[in-house]
Amino acid sequence: MKKFEFSAREQTGKLITGSEEAESADILVNRLQLRGLLVTHISLRLESAASLKPAAQSGEERPFRRYRITEEDLITFGRQLATAIGSGVSLLKSLNIISRQVASRRFYEIINIITHDVESGFSFRDALSKHPNVFPSLWVNMVETGEASGSLPIVLERLVAYLEARAAFKRKLVSALIYPLVLLIVALAAIAVFLCFIIPKFAMIFESFNKKLPPPTLILVSVSNLLTKNFFLIFAGICATVFLFVKYFKTRAGKLRLDNFVLNAPALREFFRLAEIEKFCSGMTTLLESGVPILFALEISERSSGNAIVQDIIKKIKDNVREGKPLVTPMEESGFFPPMITQMVNIGEEIGELDKMFKKIAHFYSELLETRIIRLTTLFEPVMIIFMGIVIGGMVVAMFLPIFDIANIGTQ
Repeated sequence: MKKFEFSAREQTGKLITGSEEAESADILVNRLQLRGLLVTHISLRLESAASLKPAAQSGEERPFRRYRITEEDLITFGRQLATAIGSGVSLLKSLNIISRQVASRRFYEIINIITHDVESGFSFRDALSKHPNVFPSLWVNMVETGEASGSLPIVLERLVAYLEARAAFKRKLVSALIYPLVLLIVALAAIAVFLCFIIPKFAMIFESFNKKLPPPTLILVSVSNLLTKNFFLIFAGICATVFLFVKYFKTRAGKLRLDNFVLNAPALREFFRLAEIEKFCSGMTTLLESGVPILFALEISERSSGNAIVQDIIKKIKDNVREGKPLVTPMEESGFFPPMITQMVNIGEEIGELDKMFKKIAHFYSELLETRIIRLTTLFEPVMIIFMGIVIGGMVVAMFLPIFDIANIGTQ
């Protein structure tokens, strides 16, 4: 017996939820209908998944390397599924085979739930949609299109190609930022050590001089005293400030303000705008090539964007398209997309090849982004080195100024 969660409506229209054990989803649906309930949703409880085993798997439980599901797990799942189905293997058998190879326990459990749902008569699309935290709307809508058109392997290959491109971009960005971030951390650590440990020792020596300190040295010693005497208070204040900022930026107003700053920051404005445009065009390419209708494609792109400002822009575009306007009109009105993009989209709409135009735009902006990443890294490294040199060098000079003054007095 397996345990299912369900939602159903009584004849009065009242919504009720609950959980019951049954041999299958169909049996539970029939049982609830006999009680006069209209079932609106039913799914196998996640904790029951561990007891489910793929049909082709032996009864022996295997070890797992981890519990959480990574981006690489989803990419591998999509690639293996596309290959298996494209080779003529049935969907159910493909899912059974793939479930034996996953490294994540949670992903194993979810694949088994999906397999059971498909066996129970649910479409693959509906089975995936029950797990929105794992399979977002991009997966669900593309799989729905693939099932409807009978080209699921091709659609999955396009989806995997898109996900791989996004993952590759993230890796490049992280790799490009690692060295500058390490430099920044080293610089901050060096400043902290200087202020908390080295300057206090110099301060004790300066006290024995019985002489007024130069302004730069006095400021440095004052800052050092403030840090060492109130360290825990300052640390608690910084932690509280960070906590409040994080909480605020999780609100709608805070996220809008942060995302607006990111898109308009003087040094980073161009880079982040390019990144959002490239992501939008790449997503639209993948969706339109797979046969997803333009409105659904815009809706998925809206959800996929991590920037609240860009989400609002795409939502306005979607609403205008729903009213019957050409795609290019709201894109031009938004002021977010450069003229080159809107002109190409206009041509794509006129000749009926919007997917190809978005593909060309995405390719161009992908190459442009790579160039900008290299340029940003090349610029950031010397800036950090100069910053470290000025700050630490300035602190060293400030500490030795009193000694220089005494030496000058001694020579006079």
